[in-house]
Amino acid sequence: MKLALLGVGMIGGSLAAAWRRAGAATTVTGFDISPSALDTALARGLVDRTAADAAAAVEDADVVLLATPVGAMRQVLAAMAPRLPPQAIVTDVGSTKVGVIADADATLGAAIARFVPAHPIAGRELPGVEHADADLFAGKRIIVTPTPRTDAAAVAAVERLFAAAGGRVERMDASEHDRIFAAVSHLPHLLSFALVAAIAEGADGRRKLGYGGAGFRDFTRIAAASPVMWRDICLANRDALGQELRQYRAALERLQLAVDASDAEALHQTFELASTLRRQWTGTVDAG
Repeated sequence: MKLALLGVGMIGGSLAAAWRRAGAATTVTGFDISPSALDTALARGLVDRTAADAAAAVEDADVVLLATPVGAMRQVLAAMAPRLPPQAIVTDVGSTKVGVIADADATLGAAIARFVPAHPIAGRELPGVEHADADLFAGKRIIVTPTPRTDAAAVAAVERLFAAAGGRVERMDASEHDRIFAAVSHLPHLLSFALVAAIAEGADGRRKLGYGGAGFRDFTRIAAASPVMWRDICLANRDALGQELRQYRAALERLQLAVDASDAEALHQTFELASTLRRQWTGTVDAG
């Protein structure tokens, strides 16, 4: 399988490494706007060659993996579409799906039937191809969100590829995907970024950050993630994320009232509910 990797970062590099190790990818051509990312990928053996642009990268590909920020997806799809081989399958790793599907609809023409939207629920807070890891997807959920137009054989091929990387593949409607991940992925990232920024911008912010312990470290780990990627995700899923953010702000307002009123019972009820659910939780969502 000849793989075209568009977006040579941590997720894309990890998939290329996993597929190469599994024998699923024999040749990997990489394209990225960052020359240093391409140099690192070549040095690590994650790609065999690089291309000057997206169109050149896909011209002899069997599979195209889109691993760019979702905000760049339409531009990349439009650039590659004219030279996409007739039988090439296209998939992606974007954290939002409705918008990516709309971008593919607007750019791929008849090739939309061979576009299989996907989202690996795996990641790390540190971006960059230097952090790529072939074991990243072992045991992790891979959500595939085909549309009624998606060719069944293309879906099956992409599911086999993600399974070869060690993932547990399941299908989901794209709208449901975006609604769920607005709550359990996109909102937590937004809150983590907001907390670190709020402390840093406040009085004695740097001093306060210097005293952060294990709890602060765990809560804010994902604030080290790529600002560009998460900016694009928040904008791409703004309707669902906006609804979750409004609900969260309402919960914070209730806690504000409880703190101001020294309402121990209200605080305890919220904390007890959250503590019980968190101890029961066995989810696998990571930084994706």
